[in-house]
Amino acid sequence: MVNRRIISLSLFLVFLTALPCRTWAWAGKVAGIAGGDTITVLRDKEQVRIRLYGIDTPERGQAFGKKAKQFTSKMVYGKVVEVEPVDIDRYGRTVALVTVFQRLVNEELVNAGLAWVYTRYCKQPICERWKVLEYEAREAKQGL
Repeated sequence: MVNRRIISLSLFLVFLTALPCRTWAWAGKVAGIAGGDTITVLRDKEQVRIRLYGIDTPERGQAFGKKAKQFTSKMVYGKVVEVEPVDIDRYGRTVALVTVFQRLVNEELVNAGLAWVYTRYCKQPICERWKVLEYEAREAKQGL
């Protein structure tokens, strides 16, 4: 009887660790917008540079660069966002999925035609959906 409980508990714990979870996500207030795909979030009084995972927006001076930055700013500046880290890039920025009011900022930029899916780095299952959104925005001649 005791062995069964231990085995059941062990299997349950293994199952829990296999589930995708958002335990590493954290919340912070957006304090700055460097570009359409890069923001600064305050976390416990520390400024953390965030690069939006899986997408790329035009740079300042490029067509739609200003619009992408304005879009991101309107969505998140001064608001509390949820940051789900995915990686750290070569510049030391946290690469993350960012959510505000249950809307995924990364996805909203692609949907608006203001970002491309960064296929070189976008490897999560959600990237397939973003490729469809990018295609639809292009077909509708929306944004980029």
